[in-house]
Amino acid sequence: MNCRIALGVALLGGLLTGCGNNTEDLQSYIEQVKARPKGPIEPMPIIKPYETFAYTVTNLRDPFTSPVVPDESQTQTAGDGLKPDASRPKEALEEFPLDALRLVGSLERSGGKWSIVKAPDGAIYRVQPGNYLGQNNGKITHISDELIELTEIIEDGQGGWIERQASLALSEESAGEQKK
Repeated sequence: MNCRIALGVALLGGLLTGCGNNTEDLQSYIEQVKARPKGPIEPMPIIKPYETFAYTVTNLRDPFTSPVVPDESQTQTAGDGLKPDASRPKEALEEFPLDALRLVGSLERSGGKWSIVKAPDGAIYRVQPGNYLGQNNGKITHISDELIELTEIIEDGQGGWIERQASLALSEESAGEQKK
């Protein structure tokens, strides 16, 4: 054991002597670098002054207003009667945005036709004309094998409401599953 300790101390001592103050080569390199001729300093870059922009285009939409531009024939004021029915109980699929819902198929039985819709939470729902979908008061108006058509009632940005047509199409993923 003492032999090992003595050997370790000897190796450590040998390593430390290698780290002596022999820095002559470093000092000579520093002197060479200092002796080099000085190069020219590049001039400062010219900074262009900032050009301001005045928004003077009056025929374009103001960027700070609602992007919904109502069609005058569809616009209704708040007192004209077109507005969502606030007293109607909300259906389960109205808590999800329309683009988060997936049409996965359709059923037909005894003259009745239903569409099957999958919600983002994985739940499957059966809907038919008259049911509501999406967060914009979308009432289903027509169902086909590959499409659900609905009419949404949205705010026009001027205190009124307008109707907008929307649809939910059969997804490619679901169409591939049905063909199998």
